[in-house]
Formats: sequence, structure tokens, C-alpha cells
Amino acid sequence: MAMVRMIQSVLEKGGYRAIGISDPSRIEQTIDSERPNLILLDVVMPDRNGFQICRALKASEAYMSIPVILVTSKSTSSDRYWAEQQGANGYVVKPFADEDLLREVRRFD
Repeated sequence: MAMVRMIQSVLEKGGYRAIGISDPSRIEQTIDSERPNLILLDVVMPDRNGFQICRALKASEAYMSIPVILVTSKSTSSDRYWAEQQGANGYVVKPFADEDLLREVRRFD
């Protein structure tokens, strides 16, 4: 949850409204209620990982148009390739500088 709060803080300082959740089972419910313009996902999560969630979102008519950025400690070229294969629109490796995260988010403004 600390990483979620830290990312929220970075985004809010950058002028964005950020909603953070730490329970992957609530992702679709939160998207339905909040209607985000962009989704940031970690890869390593309990139950469903970020790759699985990204794939499901991009396969859904209701969610496929929302850009997804994976924010993860997985930094190999195969991880990045796999993210692209799941439909991810961006990729940020942790640890990151605040400006690196904001630069990636701004691509979708």
C-alpha cells in the first residue's frame, strides 16, 4: 500500500486526480465507478498479476480504450515484451524518478 500512496502523491503533485486501490479483485468495480482516463498497474499483486489484469482489460469492450501503464520492478526486455503482448500502453520500472513516471503519464493527456 505504501507504493500505491507514493504513486498517488506523485500524480497529485503533477496535477492529476489519482485513485489508488490495493485489492486487485476491485479493479473493474473501481473502473466502473471512477471512469479513469488512465490505469497504472503493478505486475506483482496477489491473486491476479498485472499482466493478467491488463490482458483482461484490453480484451473487454468496456475497458479496452483506457490506456494501461505497468509500473513494476520487472525490468528485463522479456518483461517489457510480455507487457506489450498483453496490451500495455506504457511501462515504468521501479524504482523511478517522479519525473519519469509523470513523463509516461503525460503521454496520454
